[in-house]
Amino acid sequence: MKEEITKPLGETTSEKIIKLIVDENLKIGDKLPNEYELADKLGVGRSTIREAIKALVSRNILEIKRGSGTFIKCGVADDPLGLMFVKDKLKLAVDLLEIRFMIEPKIASLAAINATKEDIEELSKLCDEVEELILNGIPHMEKDIEFHTAIARSSKNLVTTSLVPIINKSIAVFIDVTNTQLKNETIETHKEILNAIKNKNANEAHDAMLLHLAYNRRNINRIVAEKN
Repeated sequence: MKEEITKPLGETTSEKIIKLIVDENLKIGDKLPNEYELADKLGVGRSTIREAIKALVSRNILEIKRGSGTFIKCGVADDPLGLMFVKDKLKLAVDLLEIRFMIEPKIASLAAINATKEDIEELSKLCDEVEELILNGIPHMEKDIEFHTAIARSSKNLVTTSLVPIINKSIAVFIDVTNTQLKNETIETHKEILNAIKNKNANEAHDAMLLHLAYNRRNINRIVAEKN
């Protein structure tokens, strides 16, 4: 049994503030409750609230306006579209997957054409690491994101770096919504994508990524059907 890692209080409080924003349907530009109110709502001290707010300000999630208070800000570096504030995560997972179908197979085909030897070595390493984590029952989201990010980087298309946060958010939401059910499919399709890129076969890379996303869509559709 793996020992559970306890997050620092400031980090968990930051997450609680984001949850509060979502639960109360606050929007970009809205003002947060003051320190006293937040401390009371979240059951922590004011110093912890200040630490959490400082961390969220550094991520451009919040903005402090002197004499006015703390406000929700757009332009989050790792979430440029503000998707963390969307309450219906299942609908978000479905819509993000649609976007990935539009762009990610083409990114994979470009990676097959343009990936360097160093890129392929990194992809191989990340593919193995994702598989190892899945087989050992360890959360693999971060490595999964790294794998897809490396594919986008290997495409050598400058615009894909701006699209990567959308892909990353989709992976995170999908894993959260589905409770990481696609384990074997993830291992198999990651390997197919990697092999196609290794072989410089753009069509196979495109189709392998398409298959990877199709498994995701099938799982999402099943969950949607169960909820309806």
